[in-house]
Amino acid sequence: MTTIADIARLAGVSKSTVSRALNDSPLIGGETKERIRAIAEEQQFQLNASARRLRTKQSHTIAFVTYAYKLESGVPDVFMLELMSGASGGLHAEGYDLLVIPAKPKDASWAREYLDAGRVDGFVLLSAMCSQTQYHTLAELGAPFITWGVLPWGSGNCSVSGDSLTGGRVATEHLLEQGRERIAFLGGPAQVPEIKDRHRGYEDALAAAGKQADPALVAHAHWTEQEAAEAMRELLARAPDLDAVFVCSDLMALAAMDAIREAGRGVPDDVAVVGYDDVSLARHANPPLTTIRQNGPLAGQLLARNLIEHLRTGVVTNVTIPAELVVRESA
Repeated sequence: MTTIADIARLAGVSKSTVSRALNDSPLIGGETKERIRAIAEEQQFQLNASARRLRTKQSHTIAFVTYAYKLESGVPDVFMLELMSGASGGLHAEGYDLLVIPAKPKDASWAREYLDAGRVDGFVLLSAMCSQTQYHTLAELGAPFITWGVLPWGSGNCSVSGDSLTGGRVATEHLLEQGRERIAFLGGPAQVPEIKDRHRGYEDALAAAGKQADPALVAHAHWTEQEAAEAMRELLARAPDLDAVFVCSDLMALAAMDAIREAGRGVPDDVAVVGYDDVSLARHANPPLTTIRQNGPLAGQLLARNLIEHLRTGVVTNVTIPAELVVRESA
């Protein structure tokens, strides 16, 4: 078995120089690094990851915290999977691994468990699912973390967010431009900051068009397809003259379209539908779904990159990615 001492002898340098070169230390010049790495590759040498973790007190692993809730259909949150995929790629490019931690919304025990054991260096969280208890626990531990979306309480943590206010406004403006008169809003949980912003964008667009928001045209549901379909049925019952609906999630929009068709109405002839996220399923819907793109893979890469930058430098970043209208056949 080749050791660092063997590499040092072949390269004519000290063991500490080999260690620093293989760990990409800025103290070692580029030419020396390349020579040492070439020798290590020739000798099929690999750093002992466990020993490295003990020495540096870093696991080079980031945890993506997921929140399980009952999905009777068994369909996962596709946008979350796209975020996770982007984060995994971003971490891999930086030499980090991704660990997925399932958590209950009010449970915060995982934070201390994984951090104290040295299993992870930081956390990626979804702000829409992160509870105040979890936030305070992470803050007390001094745990490095980044959120997708802005937390409604606290500050000082890194975040990557979509421009929900603009997204809500642009979606509603598009429906107005199509000549729709009675535009409904079907959102996720009302207390979620992103949903509040999308609803405010919806109201802003209506006001700019000289229309008053009608409470009968507003409904909220959890992120599940079942609750979205039920909320759509309630909207149709309360306002049978509605001719469009802006839905705050693509999967919820697909369920809403099913409910509209079950009620004997067509999409988009009778009711135009705009979703949110532009997950991969959106373009394969029947009809293909007009939606607001958030670019989940890019957002995931930014979550990974900015958290690692925070670990290395302590710099706190808050990044907003643009909301882009993607026009397809549903509107």
